[in-house]
Amino acid sequence: MLQFIATEFTDAARLFATLEADRGLQEHLGAAAAATIASMAAGGKVLFCGNGGSAADAMHLAGELVGRLMLERRGLPAIALSADVSVITAIGNDYGYEHVFERQVIAHGRAGDVLVGLSTSGNSANVLLAFAAARALGMVTIGMTGIGGGKMVDACDHLLRLPATSTQRIQEAMKLVGHTYCALIERALAA
Repeated sequence: MLQFIATEFTDAARLFATLEADRGLQEHLGAAAAATIASMAAGGKVLFCGNGGSAADAMHLAGELVGRLMLERRGLPAIALSADVSVITAIGNDYGYEHVFERQVIAHGRAGDVLVGLSTSGNSANVLLAFAAARALGMVTIGMTGIGGGKMVDACDHLLRLPATSTQRIQEAMKLVGHTYCALIERALAA
């Protein structure tokens, strides 16, 4: 058991070292945060979506912006599209699960807003349909996924490919990258 634990910690440490050295990812993250800052400065909002663990991460990141991460400031407009069970189940029942985020993007999104989609595979049908709806509305699209990128490669304005292939390592990277994204936004808009 202790060997397994040590191996998991070593794998996570390697991941974080890789993230620290990945200048390309850092540049994409900076550009994604800058686009979000510009949107919010102009009165826009951020919509987050994802499934399973990514749904939890979407809710967590929205909470960091609406509440606070580190700095006292006004709440920033962010909505987790995975948070309203009644809306999700109604859309899933009436239109199909692949449309649960798309319908909410159409309802809440406006030109200039931002959609952040999280998918460890980059192939979640409901996240991809949400990106298509967001682009049709003139929203900025940001994807967070594993190193392969999946179908998100062609679906996003800003794609944050996290240097991992296993679901748990991708999710661990999403936490760090997501917190950094929120911290950049918070620092810029806290004044």
